[in-house]
This record gives sequence, structure tokens and C-alpha cells, in this order.
Amino acid sequence: MNWSFGRKGTNLLLKNWGLLAFQMADPTPFRKHSYARGKRLSPRDFARLREIIPGVEPRLGRCDSGPRRGKTYPVAETNLVGNEREYLKQCIDSNWISSKGPFVDKFERAFAREAGCKHAVACANGTVALHLVLAALGIGPGDEVILPTFTMIATASAVHYTGATVKLVDSESVSFNIDPALIEHAITKKTRAIIVVHTYGHPADMLRLLEIANAHGLYLIEDAAEAHGAEISGKRVGSFGVAGTFSFYANKIITTGEGGMVTTNDAEFAQIVRRLRDHAFHPERHFWHEYVGFNYRMTNMQAAVGLAQTERIGEIIAARQRLRGWYDDRLGACSGLRLPHQSPGVQSVFWMYGVRVAPPFGCTSHVLREQLASCGIETRSFFVPMHIQPVHVDQFRGQSFPVAEDLCRSGLYLPTSEALSEQDVEWICENVCNIQRINSRSHNVNSSS
Repeated sequence: MNWSFGRKGTNLLLKNWGLLAFQMADPTPFRKHSYARGKRLSPRDFARLREIIPGVEPRLGRCDSGPRRGKTYPVAETNLVGNEREYLKQCIDSNWISSKGPFVDKFERAFAREAGCKHAVACANGTVALHLVLAALGIGPGDEVILPTFTMIATASAVHYTGATVKLVDSESVSFNIDPALIEHAITKKTRAIIVVHTYGHPADMLRLLEIANAHGLYLIEDAAEAHGAEISGKRVGSFGVAGTFSFYANKIITTGEGGMVTTNDAEFAQIVRRLRDHAFHPERHFWHEYVGFNYRMTNMQAAVGLAQTERIGEIIAARQRLRGWYDDRLGACSGLRLPHQSPGVQSVFWMYGVRVAPPFGCTSHVLREQLASCGIETRSFFVPMHIQPVHVDQFRGQSFPVAEDLCRSGLYLPTSEALSEQDVEWICENVCNIQRINSRSHNVNSSS
């Protein structure tokens, strides 16, 4: 598809600002507003979805033995061992701490090179990176955007910010990514874009997705929040579609604490995103605005950390691959545990080491999470699909997404960071296998009685 913008493309992004202005001017008293009340599942819906929805987060205890005796294993840990301190010192010494500092440009250039793109635009977080892309494409009320139901809610929220309508598609059971075979059934005359999520660091089938997008004249957007450095046949994710978006939250492959990035190979599109990020300031006249923009900027201090992290991205990815090998070696013989997959021709970065708990394990994924937490090992459940979220359940009532529901029901991820040693992984896996042995024995006894 030819990604061209110009005056027509710029004008398209204006059509959704009326909705934004309406929301800002809404005089409804706070306590009567929907945001104050929130939205909960009805008792009937909760009963129907009870076996899918993860339980309440288990209370984290402390390790009673092992390498971190008396401490805990967080599910993710930040590792600031490069030039972060030196670059932050430069920010403070120079008094450049705002978004006008030199590290923003340095970070953008370095990250664009790592992503295999010509342009990168830093912003406040991964969610607003998606919003900026959608806004720059002029997507708004009356438009539809296809995305996987198995994702973190930020993907859907960014679409809602524009006033467009979310259309959901189920996932593949092996890669956990959006199933290309189901996408064409979801395309209508109103469809404008497809957002593909590289779930848990494993690249989606971008070649097939590009074929579909090009055949139907749709924008293809990559949500690569969890996939910094992931590759398909040597090409980095974030460089396939009209734009890619990344998150630099503290648990991501590289971090700035909070932060995000838009990558693209289109110079004009990058310029539109850059303007929208900064209140849509006119490039030649200060305090002059031709359309409504956002305050989605990244600070110089965040960018300083991001640059230091990007300098080490090769080491960080290698550490994730090594960690995956340690886990695979020790959990491969654990009955009832399905380990993460890596498709031929791709490099997953294993943002999180995700496993699925099958009946032979002897207990549910939630029971496993509870018992690991009592040992000081923190885990996370897999994503709760969009179609069963309280805020979305009415819109997608009656639609079926069996793969996403099974992933939610059975999946969890174990501690994943480059701070873990092989001895740490050994101890974590010993606890997982011990829990399996105890629960499977109890399950067998109960089944035979």
C-alpha cells in the first residue's frame, strides 16, 4: 500500500476532534458521570465467565530458601547497568530536563536505527504512541479498526480515544498473535486499519498480514510494545507497516520508566506525528496552532535513560534468549506445562516467559500462581481478552473467541528479566515442578476414589 499523506491526509485527522471537544465540555456532575461509577459485570455475566477470568491477585510471600532467601522474585525487574547514571548527570548538570533537551533527538535516532526505520518519534508512553498514529491517519468516528481480543487494554483504548469502533479477532493458539485467517471475515466497508500486536515478544505473521492489508487498502499498524528487537527473517518488527509503536514502561525489554515511541519510514507521516505530540505547534510561529494536538512529549531525562538502554539492547535480548533456554531445559519434562513457542524464521525476544497449564499438571493456573506466590515467586496471569472486559462486554456479547479465552484461562508468565541468574531459574523451576508433583498426585488420588 502507498502510505502517502499531504494536505488531504492532514485534513483527515481533524474530523475526530469534535468528539474530543464534546467530552471535555460535558457539564455532567462528577458523581453522575460514568467514570465515577465504573462498570461491572452483571451476576449472570460473571457466572458465565467465572472459569475464564483470573482470580484475585495472590499475596506475595518471601522465599524460605534458595538464592534469594528472605526476599522475593518480582515478575519483572529493571536493570540499569549501562550509561543511565552518566547521561542523567549530564541532564542535571546542563539544566536540560524538559522535552527540549538533546537526549530526545539522540534517543530517537538510536532507536530508529535499532528498529530498522528511517524515523522515530518519542512520546509519553506506548498507549499515546498508538493514539498519535491513529490520529495522524485521520481515524475517527464512523471508522472501524481491527485488533486482537487477546491483548492488553491499551490497544483497544487508543482506538476508543479517536471515536472509532473496535472490531475484534481471535488469536492463533501457538504464537498467541492475531489469526490472519480470521481477519478478512471482520473487514467491512468501514474498516480503515488493522492493529497487530506482537504478543509477549513473538512476531506476528507480518507477511500474510501485509498481503491482507494491501489487498483491502487498509493501514497496518504494529503494536510492538513487548517486542523491541524481535525479527522476521532478519527484519525488525515496527518496520513493516505504516507505523510501529513501542512502550518503555519499567517492565519492557528496554525502559525509560514511562515512555513510548512511534517508528515509520514515511517522513511526512513522522512530521505529522511530531507536531501532534507537541500541541500541534506551528513549526515557524510559536503559540500558533492550525489544529488540536496533544501534550504527549518525552522528557530529556527519560530519553537519557532510553538512549543508555538502547545501547545495550543486543545484550538484553541475548539475556532473554539465554533465560528462555534455562527455563526450557528445566520445565520441559514437567507434565501438563506447555512452554512458549518460537516459529521458524522469527526471533522472539521473550518479553515474558509465558506457560500454559493443562489438566495433567494437577491444578489450575491460578492455584499454581497462589502456591508460587507463597514461595516468594511473583507471576502474572495472561491478558484478559477485550470481549470479556466489563467496559466492553456488552459490545461483543454473543461473539465467540475460544482461543483467547483458553489462553486467559490457562496462561501465566514466570519471572523474566536479565537480572536472573541460572541459579535463580533453577530454584524457581524446582518450585514449579514440586507443585506439579504434589498436585498431580492429589488429583490422581481424587480421580480414583
